Amino acid sequence: MNLFKSLFSGTAANTLTASEAKARLDEKAPLYILDVREPEEFRGGHIPGAKLIPIGELGRRMAELPTDREILCVCQSGSRSSIATRQLTNAGYTALNLRAGMIGWQMAGFKVKRGA
Repeated sequence: MNLFKSLFSGTAANTLTASEAKARLDEKAPLYILDVREPEEFRGGHIPGAKLIPIGELGRRMAELPTDREILCVCQSGSRSSIATRQLTNAGYTALNLRAGMIGWQMAGFKVKRGA
């Protein structure tokens, strides 16, 4: 179980709750939001300003991401975004995982944009 937990939960150092992420997004130099879900999930509701790169495309599309900003990785529950966070960190990016993903974001009552 510990291996599973380490693979999918992220560490406290690179994981933000919805409230922590919202506070960081409201700063002068906000986080870059990377949504790693599939397009239909993204259209169903995402954090305003998020960039969509599905997890399966991330490896070949990393060059589209900024190297001078922290990247907040988002998925539905926090599992795929944890994998993306680790993948980006291993590639030299500064990445953070949104704990509980869009489920947590919506439960916290934060704004969601629908459509593309």
